[in-house]
Amino acid sequence: MKIFVLVLFVLMFALIIAIPKYKPIVTGVSALICTVACSIAGVMVWHEPFSKAINYNVVMLLVGIMITVGLFSESGMPNKLADKLISKVPNVMWVLVLISLLSGIISAFVDNVATVLMLAPIGFAIAKKAGVSPIPVLISIAVSSNLQGAATLVGDTTSVMLAGELGMSFVDFFFYNGKFSIFWAVELGMLATVPVLIILFRKQNKKFEFERSNVKVTTLFPTIMLLLNVALLVACSFVTLPSGFLADNINGLICLFFGVVCLLYHIITAKRKEVVLEDGTVAVVGGKKQALKTVFNTIDYQTVLFLVFLFVVIQAVENVGIIADISSFFGSIGESNIFLLYTLIVFGSVLISAFIDNIPYVATMLPVIMALSVPPQVQTLLCFGLLSGATLGGNITPVGASANVVAIGMLNREGYKVKSSDFFKIGIPFTLSAVLAGYAFIWFVWA
Repeated sequence: MKIFVLVLFVLMFALIIAIPKYKPIVTGVSALICTVACSIAGVMVWHEPFSKAINYNVVMLLVGIMITVGLFSESGMPNKLADKLISKVPNVMWVLVLISLLSGIISAFVDNVATVLMLAPIGFAIAKKAGVSPIPVLISIAVSSNLQGAATLVGDTTSVMLAGELGMSFVDFFFYNGKFSIFWAVELGMLATVPVLIILFRKQNKKFEFERSNVKVTTLFPTIMLLLNVALLVACSFVTLPSGFLADNINGLICLFFGVVCLLYHIITAKRKEVVLEDGTVAVVGGKKQALKTVFNTIDYQTVLFLVFLFVVIQAVENVGIIADISSFFGSIGESNIFLLYTLIVFGSVLISAFIDNIPYVATMLPVIMALSVPPQVQTLLCFGLLSGATLGGNITPVGASANVVAIGMLNREGYKVKSSDFFKIGIPFTLSAVLAGYAFIWFVWA
């Protein structure tokens, strides 16, 4: 069964890369086959995909923030923000570098997927005004958001796992046991990616003139909701909730709440109005029915379904023991060569997380590291290496992280065909530069 699931998993990823247009169908069929086969073999209960595999927190976060950000985009605010950003930094290259870095900074405190959804409308607007393709812009936003996930306690689920294993507080991510903590390794990695971004956008090094758009912001309500959403996500990260559905899904529930509020506001305030068409006839547009249609069109159903099916396949991979086998391999190296073990954990995690969700992998690897007979400082070294490698590994492939999937889904919806080579061109050098910088920093501080 293990070999069967592994072959199916590899085949699924090959088909996703070869025919990305049909990735929801490919993952859906793969999820169905995995569920049926694993149920027959007794390694998965038939209801497990619904009760355990699907990350409802991510799904609710995705749907809720898509609605809020969709209406934020409809309001015209992204165009206004793009105008202001371009006017402050007239060089196209630095505008594109700046929005990528901004994505990283925000995602240190907000979920990566939410960060991409928030910044994507601004990225599209900037690309249009600068006369460049939005494909590298949105990919850069996505990979930058993934980079900063390990910087703080609230940046990523894996950070929460690390904090629980080592007993770290929010402040401990900056300074831990009197030493520079993982935050500084991540920020050093971010600095190392700046030259990569400059090279990627090097052809856009001329100053340009642009006409300030006359787009008016129709309503500030989605913008206010978006800001409140971010503020509440950060605030809730400091509150310890009793274990259960609320604690496990608090971020998703927050985003879904604000999405529903925006939906209701948009419908309630919708008004019908008359407009003169090109042929001189008068038509009545708008109204509550049209408003409802607009809201539901903000949801990228293909991306949501793709992630749901992917969660099921990954659960099957975990259930048959593939992730556990990988973890055991690292643990079998033992304590005889710490440098080799550290190196394998970092770069092995990068490679594995390029194809497997980092949450079950990190959850499996942390106990393995803590069980090694090494001093606490070495355990910290290995845990930091694990987290940095697993977080950054998703940037190698288009499907390695949810943020990448969402960014590419948004580009597809706008009619842009994203090739795997488009992603590799940015993701691979971005990942290598960030990983190498963080890898060296963590070793010299904690070894």
